[in-house]
Amino acid sequence: QEWVRCSKLGSCPTCQDAAAASLGGESVLAIQLQVLPMGYRRVFEEYMRVISQRYPDIRIEGENYLPQPIYRHIASFLSIFKLVLIGLIIVGKDPFAFFGMQAPSIWQWGQENKVYACMMVFFLSNMIENQCMSTGAFEITLNDVPVWSKLESGHLPSMQQLVQILDNEMKLNVHMESMPHHRS
Repeated sequence: QEWVRCSKLGSCPTCQDAAAASLGGESVLAIQLQVLPMGYRRVFEEYMRVISQRYPDIRIEGENYLPQPIYRHIASFLSIFKLVLIGLIIVGKDPFAFFGMQAPSIWQWGQENKVYACMMVFFLSNMIENQCMSTGAFEITLNDVPVWSKLESGHLPSMQQLVQILDNEMKLNVHMESMPHHRS
């Protein structure tokens, strides 16, 4: 998750006119995204740059958008299993003999070609681990209200869409804060 906090301190162009009427609250713009080597880091940084220019009082904190727990557990298991399997290949220990089974031909090939077998185990398991950890997320919320979801829409917002969404949401927030509160 990438968190972007926008404090309305009167310098936000959308909020300048209503800054005096503001209750001093803080609007929180949260952008949650997948940040893996091939994730959305560059897209986020570009959005952050544009948003920071438009709303200069933004503070930024970041975290990853986590996949479902079952996928995280599968990835963790694969990571450990990969290391154990590579260790067994290097040492030459036959795990199938422990269970009273005959070693399959791929195991025998791995013992004859240890470097290739270790590389194959490493890269294949990494591919599966990355697939388990990949979410494709780019979720944007403002004050805990979702304003964009790549998981639902299937695509990232354009820069123009994002700025328009933020402008509309900030104007709405300023308008709501400047309204008198009535009790029924």
